[in-house]
Amino acid sequence: MSKHNTDTSDQHAAKRRWLNAHEEGYHKAMGNRQVQMIAIGGAIGTGLFLGAGARLQMAGPALALVYLICGLFSFFILRALGELVLHRPSSGSFVSYAREFLGEKAAYVAGWMYFINWAMTGIVDITAVALYMHYWGAFGGVPQWVFALAALTIVGTMNIAGSV
Repeated sequence: MSKHNTDTSDQHAAKRRWLNAHEEGYHKAMGNRQVQMIAIGGAIGTGLFLGAGARLQMAGPALALVYLICGLFSFFILRALGELVLHRPSSGSFVSYAREFLGEKAAYVAGWMYFINWAMTGIVDITAVALYMHYWGAFGGVPQWVFALAALTIVGTMNIAGSV
């Protein structure tokens, strides 16, 4: 029985050494203003500007109240995540917190849901760029797919150039 406990503690120590080696060089402090700006940036998105006009026409001024309430929820959720980052700094994303506090299965689900969320958000944002560009009269004759392809190319190039 003590052999099993020793093996487990050795595994935990090895894992901690590996994590510490990978986290070297990261600045592990965030100010209050930085956490608030991350929360505000996460609460505002392309869909707010793209879909608000037609929805406002259908729903009326109550939509502003709904956006305010949803924005506050988003702000407080991201603020809580920021507080967690300040409390337990890690070089991983919130998936590492799900793994630490909820287990491997929850981290697996959170990671895949996060991937699907950003894959869909990327598609929506590229479509929004095409819709915005096509909306202006000067670009009315250009097909929307051209703007979507151009936006995808620009974002992809920046991503590849940033990883080099």
